[in-house]
Amino acid sequence: QVQLVESGGGLVQAGGSLRLSCAASGRTISNYVMGWFRQAPGKEREFVAYISWSGSSTYYLDSVKGRFAISRDNAKNTVYLQMNSLNSEDTAVYFCAAGRRLTSDRDNYDYWGQGTQVTVAS
Repeated sequence: QVQLVESGGGLVQAGGSLRLSCAASGRTISNYVMGWFRQAPGKEREFVAYISWSGSSTYYLDSVKGRFAISRDNAKNTVYLQMNSLNSEDTAVYFCAAGRRLTSDRDNYDYWGQGTQVTVAS
């Protein structure tokens, strides 16, 4: 079983940037598709981005395309989410997840972190 711990969240002003990290332990993340999801108050958890096993393929929620970038370092057993041009709609708890398939469907992700809060000041 893999444990995931997110870090890097915090308070940032609109237009600013933030980089989230997800550190894995227990198993190598090279065996998993890695994804980021987020949940804002009063809303369901939504897909943000995923990255394939080797990092060759990525996919993003339409509203974050061009602003966010997911990456992974399998040697460090860590996945990242670089977030630029942040706005109030990005305020949410961000979750890292590991899954079996290359998909945005949350049901196919088996392991989840506890989440890290991102608050964009307006």
